[in-house]
Order: sequence, then C-alpha cells, then structure tokens
Amino acid sequence: MNIQTFNALVIGSHGTIGAGFVQALKGDKNYGHVHQLSRHTHEGFSLENEASIEQAAAQFKAFAPFDLIIDATGSLIIDGVGPEKHLGALNTEHLLRSYQINAVGPALLIKHFSPLMSSPRCIYAKLSARVGSIADNQKGGWYGYRAAKAALNMLLQTAAIEMQRKRPQAIVVALQPGTVVSPLSAPFSGGHASITPEESVAGMLATINHLKPQPGAQFFDYRGEKIAW
Repeated sequence: MNIQTFNALVIGSHGTIGAGFVQALKGDKNYGHVHQLSRHTHEGFSLENEASIEQAAAQFKAFAPFDLIIDATGSLIIDGVGPEKHLGALNTEHLLRSYQINAVGPALLIKHFSPLMSSPRCIYAKLSARVGSIADNQKGGWYGYRAAKAALNMLLQTAAIEMQRKRPQAIVVALQPGTVVSPLSAPFSGGHASITPEESVAGMLATINHLKPQPGAQFFDYRGEKIAW
C-alpha cells in the first residue's frame, strides 16, 4: 500500500469511536486523506434508507479509490429501548429495527462502498461485537443485538469471499472495540467502562496494520486477539 496516497473513509464518523478513528488517522503522517460520512456530514444519510446510502457512495466516488474504509455505525439502544434480557422482552418491531441498523444497513454500505476500494490490496473494517460470537455466548440475553451482530458477521464473511474473487489481497475484518467510555456503553457499564475511546481506536488500528490477507473475513478485538465466530 502506497502510504503517500493512502486514502481512508470513516462511516459513522460522528459517534464516539468513529470520531476517534478520524482523529487518529488525521494525526498519523502516513495517512494522506481522511474522509468522513455520517448523518451530520451528509443530511438525509440513514442506514435505513438505501437510496441515501447509494447517493452518498455516488458523492464519494469523486474521492475514490479508498485503501481503508472503516464502518463505525451501529446502535445498542434503539428508540430508547436497550437489549432484551429475557425471552419475555422480545418484541417484533424492536428486533427488526436492530437487524436493520446493525446488520442490513451495514450490508448495504458494503454493497455500495466496496466498489470504491483500491486494488489489489484494501481493507474494509467494520465494528462488530464479541456478543455476536455464537461460540463465545455463555451468558445469554441481549437477543436482538447478539443476533444482529451474528448476522452482520455472516454478511461480512460472505462479502469478503466475493470481494476477494476480484481482489485476492483484500482484507475484511470485524472488530470488537472493547467496552468503551461512550453514550452507548454508559447504561450498561455501571460507570466503569474498561478503556477510553483513544485506547480502543489505537488498539484497533494496530490490529488492522498487522492483518495479513486470508480467505474470508477475520474477527479480532482491539487487543489483536482473534475471536471465534
């Protein structure tokens, strides 16, 4: 990858972690251009509106190709409702909204933005969650969020296989940011989140920088430790 022309895009750049990625990348002299996309930078942009995603991709085509795309979108609390703790709390509308925001929307982002990536080597990184790991689920609960993230992970795996047919060196990675001090984690951390946004972002960028191309998607946490699907 030619660092003199390294081109990055952060989607969800207004959130705590997304903003952290923007700040870290802009502060790194190896990165030439860092572009941002969020509801605040592009009015009308929404994960629940494919037309808005397609329109945004058309606008960013002028800045392509991108060597790195980071999708930092996602939500744990939707319409004021947090994760379900038991089967009795399941609600059709809330489950579908969680899928839309945490799985379907990100899949549509890959659909419209992956064609803007460089060749032969590029990196598409998506924030996921350890709770999306089926193998790691030992506590239960959080039905909609867990299921949506598990679905997201499968979508990333499938997209990676397709992308790598044209770009064998392409890297697609799901990233677990850890429990970060943010509005998303505050109601569930008891005020004791484990790491700062800066620590999380620094760890994830270090992980990204050490990734090697391999068939399919990869799943790592901010410490560089592999997570089972």
